[in-house]
Amino acid sequence: MHHASIPHSTGRPLNWPLLAISFALLAYAVMCWRWGGTVEDSQAYYDTARYLRGELAASELRAPFPYRLLVPAAASVMPGELRNSFALLNWLLVVAGACCMAAAVLRAGLDHKRAIAAGLLMIVSLPTFWYAPYLLVDPGSIAARAAFVLAVLSGQPWLAALAGLVGSAIREENVLLLVWLVATRQIAVLPGLAFLAAAGGWMVLVRWYLITGLPGYTWQPNFGTVLAALRDVRSLASIAGTALLVVPLAIVGWRRAPAPLRPLTSLLLLMALPQLYAALSVRVEGRLVWGLYPFLVPFAVCVGLRRSARATPPDSSRSIRETRG
Repeated sequence: MHHASIPHSTGRPLNWPLLAISFALLAYAVMCWRWGGTVEDSQAYYDTARYLRGELAASELRAPFPYRLLVPAAASVMPGELRNSFALLNWLLVVAGACCMAAAVLRAGLDHKRAIAAGLLMIVSLPTFWYAPYLLVDPGSIAARAAFVLAVLSGQPWLAALAGLVGSAIREENVLLLVWLVATRQIAVLPGLAFLAAAGGWMVLVRWYLITGLPGYTWQPNFGTVLAALRDVRSLASIAGTALLVVPLAIVGWRRAPAPLRPLTSLLLLMALPQLYAALSVRVEGRLVWGLYPFLVPFAVCVGLRRSARATPPDSSRSIRETRG
C-alpha cells in the first residue's frame, strides 16, 4: 500500500450494494472449485445437518461436532439439496464477513481503499478457497467475529454482545468474545454476565438435551500431537499459506494502527488461546489462523498509514465507553 490516508469524512460514501455484489461474485469465483465438499470435520457437520433433517440416526453422529449446532441447523432448514444449501450458506457467510470487515475498517476511521482491501483479504485467501466451500462451521464463526469487531468499533456494545452470543452458538470458543466485553468493561457487568449465562445455557441445552447419548471426547495437550504436526508437510503448508500474507501485514500494520483499533490487540491475544490449545491437542492446520482473520485484517490494512495522517472515526460513531452501562 502506498503511504496515503484519506480522511473518512471526505469523498463519496461507499456504494454498499455494488460492493456486496462484487464481494459475492469474487467469493463464488474463489469457492466454486471445491463447492460442497466433505472431508474429515466437514463430514461430521454435514451428518449433523442430515440428522436434523431426519435423514440420519443420532448414533451416526460424532462428538463434539454436533454440539456446534447453529450453522448445520440453519443449513438443514434451507430449501433444496442439503449439500448445495450448506455450501450456499457458507458462501453468504463469507460475503457477510467481508462486508463487516470493510465496514469495521471504515469505523476505525480509515479510507475507502483500505476498507475494500480488508474485504478482499477476507475473500482472496487460501482458506476461502480450500476450506470455506467445505461444509464447515468456520465461515459462520468468522462472520460472527467480524460482526463483533464491527460492533466494537461502532461503539455498540449490545450488538457486540449479540454477535458474541450468536458466535458462541456456532463454536463454543467464541464465548471468549463475551468474556472480553465484560473483562475490559466495554459493557456493564450485569448485562455482560447475562449474555454469558445465555451462551452457557445454550451449550448446556445442546449438550444435555438436544444432542444426547454421543460417546465422550477429550482434547488434551499432547507432545506427540505437536511432533506429528511438525512432520505433516500438508498441515504446515496449510498454516503457511493461510498466514503468509495476513500475519506479516498485521504485524507491520499494528504499529501504524489508529487508536480505535488498539483494543483489538488484547482481543486478538485472547482469541488466539483456544487456537493454541487446539494446536497442542488435535491436528494442526490453517483453519487455526483463519479464525483470527477478523482480528488481524484491520491491522493488516494499516500498512503504509502515516502516523501523522491517521484518520479519526466519524462523528456518528461513539466510543464503546460512552455507551456502556
